[in-house]
Amino acid sequence: LLRQGQVLALGNHLQEALETYSVALSDGALRPEHLSTLVDCVLLGYKRRDHSWCRRGEQPSQEGDPPGCAAPTRPAGELMSCRGCRGFLAEPVTAPCGHSYCRRCLWKGLLSRCKVCRKVLAGQPSLPLKTTVVLGQLAEKWFPAETWAARQKSRIDELLGAKKFQEALDLSNQVIESDPSDVTLRACRAEAYVGLQQYRSAIEDLDVVHLKLPTWPEACFKKAKVLHAVGCVDESFQLFLQCLALDEDFAPAKLELEKMLYDLLSPVPKDVKGLRESTWNSLPYLRSKTWSLNISLEEAQEDLPPPPPKKKIKVPKNVEEPVEAGVSQAHSGQTLHVVEKRVSYDCLKRVLGTPWLAGQEKGTLLKRKLSTSEQDLARCGDGKNKYIKQGETSEANAPLPYCREVLADLIDVSDFECSLCMRLFFEPVTTPCGHTFCKKCLERCLDYKPRCPLCKESLGEYLANRKYTTTQLLEELIVNYLPDDFLERQKLNNEEREELSNLTKNVPMFVCTMAYPTVPCPLHVFEPRYRLMIRRCIETGTKQFGMCISDPQKGFADYGCMLQIQNVIFMPDGRSVVDTVGGRRFRVLQRGMRDGYYVADIDYLEDEKMEGEEELRKLQELHDQTYTQAHSWFQSLRNRFRNQILQHFGSMPEQDVDLQASPNGPAWCWWLLAVLPVDPRYQLSVLSMISLKERLVKIQYILTCFSREQSK
Repeated sequence: LLRQGQVLALGNHLQEALETYSVALSDGALRPEHLSTLVDCVLLGYKRRDHSWCRRGEQPSQEGDPPGCAAPTRPAGELMSCRGCRGFLAEPVTAPCGHSYCRRCLWKGLLSRCKVCRKVLAGQPSLPLKTTVVLGQLAEKWFPAETWAARQKSRIDELLGAKKFQEALDLSNQVIESDPSDVTLRACRAEAYVGLQQYRSAIEDLDVVHLKLPTWPEACFKKAKVLHAVGCVDESFQLFLQCLALDEDFAPAKLELEKMLYDLLSPVPKDVKGLRESTWNSLPYLRSKTWSLNISLEEAQEDLPPPPPKKKIKVPKNVEEPVEAGVSQAHSGQTLHVVEKRVSYDCLKRVLGTPWLAGQEKGTLLKRKLSTSEQDLARCGDGKNKYIKQGETSEANAPLPYCREVLADLIDVSDFECSLCMRLFFEPVTTPCGHTFCKKCLERCLDYKPRCPLCKESLGEYLANRKYTTTQLLEELIVNYLPDDFLERQKLNNEEREELSNLTKNVPMFVCTMAYPTVPCPLHVFEPRYRLMIRRCIETGTKQFGMCISDPQKGFADYGCMLQIQNVIFMPDGRSVVDTVGGRRFRVLQRGMRDGYYVADIDYLEDEKMEGEEELRKLQELHDQTYTQAHSWFQSLRNRFRNQILQHFGSMPEQDVDLQASPNGPAWCWWLLAVLPVDPRYQLSVLSMISLKERLVKIQYILTCFSREQSK
């Protein structure tokens, strides 16, 4: 039934979907979270009906294109605004995706996805809630008054969380007196009023906030919560929808809608149905909490009782008084549930009658007539009521992101310096503990120990995820306010990158084992210096480095082979398994050291080409003889040794048609040299030869010696 309901909802057959969900609920097979698809479809219909919910300057996204899928370029003055609530970026926290929000937006779970990149934010155990230190210091230095006000809001939130509502109310009043222009403080005060059950005062504050900021999702959500708490289920349902229309990622609103639809579709117990009539008569003020819609239904369910008398929306005067209907406290709570159920059921009946929820096929489209009661109630500061058309916003009232330019005297390049390299941040990344470093600086520190270089907090999980995303806001601030310094830093980075990309000068050297052209060479990289070397090879795009055996006097041998990185598997602790294959041979011209690992200037080796038919014929004969001898030797090995060789190096390559096509000669020679159990120094002497004839003679001599030993 759940699957069937989802299919019907996705197909826009919502009336049938509602019936299917209702049957599933009667069987007890559903929970509120199972109605997520139904909420999405209801929301889509709501948005199709009217685009006036869009914020100023925004266009409704096309079907299939979620809003915020691209990161718009922001003016410099708006950089210190939160991408979530669009207010001042107080106590900035950088999400794992690299975008920053005020701590309050993430702490209260108001965002399920990032507004820019659409990455999931809600429900992540690794979601950091520690302030990004650098951004927090900049906010406090540039905007001290706004930072103080933000701290007071955080304090109010803490008091509300601790259920100290009177203290929260007193502090809210103090802050509002100091800054009456900040209407968002009234939203905080409204929560305190709700905690003290002063619902009328809460609604008055939220009406002011909703009037001034009609497209602020949190204002819609809080007002909907209060209206739902006093029994205005219809109005709260509409406001929750409006909240989600403004911000699809506002997770708390979606949860509330899921719960409301769950209650709407859930069957009423038999022993409770009889309480409807008495409840309605005993609580007359709840009769005024329905939409004043003049609905004409072509198809109406006969089992639905007629709706109560319709009146204009107004907050009942006795809403703050305790409920007394001549019953016990427990019975009173049950009675309230029944009344809310009744009102919600009538609301569902009207919802089914609107084109944006009913099926679009013939025979299922139900008609709706507009009336003045389809307008949202807004209360001005003087307490008078006036109607504002649903979602209608003016240019003056549309909310703007926090916008204020930074004074030039307050901009100091030292505020943007990495504490590790003491240079301007380049590709800044922020750790879960809130500290920021250049990406390359942090990676080098984590090569040695998975802890924050400043506070020593463990970064083991951060290292395992390997998601070093750039802190976008910090980079934007540098580009906007320090453009010359940024260009100079970028130029320096490009020069370093170009130097690391050179494959003849200062080529990185891995001193470990023998490597040969075309032969695979898997490596287990665990030393910090080689972690850095492999990372640089990948970042520069060359994916190549030299491999040499060690030399007691010189550090490493005079000859070696380039290795091409094919694949890298990173371990959670920073180690890696690197799959490489041999490339060109080289001769070392000059040695050096860079950041702990060897580098060298090199010259590449190529085999000398032979000319003359007679010389080529003799070379071919020698080649064929040596290949046959090598094949016979390999086949004479015990099965255990032969299988180990095949598993590690693969099968023996076939003979080349053109012996001189490759600058390194036939591939089978190098495969054979890699598997022959001879001293590495002897193998190195063969690797350094640039004459194919001499190399074949040397290999033939080794095979002859092994054949004699086997015969003995």
